[in-house]
Amino acid sequence: MGFELRERWGANPLWARWVLAVYLVGLTEGTGSHIADLVRGGIHAYAAFPQLPLQVFFVSLVLLDPLAAVLVGLVRREGIWLANAVMVTDVSANWWGNRHWLRDDPAQLLCLLPITFFGLFVAALAVPLHRTVAGAESRPKAALPSA
Repeated sequence: MGFELRERWGANPLWARWVLAVYLVGLTEGTGSHIADLVRGGIHAYAAFPQLPLQVFFVSLVLLDPLAAVLVGLVRREGIWLANAVMVTDVSANWWGNRHWLRDDPAQLLCLLPITFFGLFVAALAVPLHRTVAGAESRPKAALPSA
């Protein structure tokens, strides 16, 4: 498995490996953030959001973020699409759920900049990254030396 994983990473150009690494860092940070929220607030950690679907979604990110991270780490195309879907939804849910700040205290919106920039990064590079990973998967594998 280790050799195959190194081969999957190595089959991609340097830019794609960097993008995959940034995806991993961001998704891992998101996982940690949502776990910390649940440790602090329990199942009602997101009760400040009045919409139940948003609360459920944010709790579900404890599973979705690490799943996407594992799939990205394995250089799976499914991981790229899952990361994109998770981040587009996460950014949208954060902006929707915190829209009252636009009126009450716009400076608080600065807190949403890191997740917004990461979400834009993931969304902007999802298609070229997917194409590159798919191309690397379709290339013939190097022959293993016979013993």
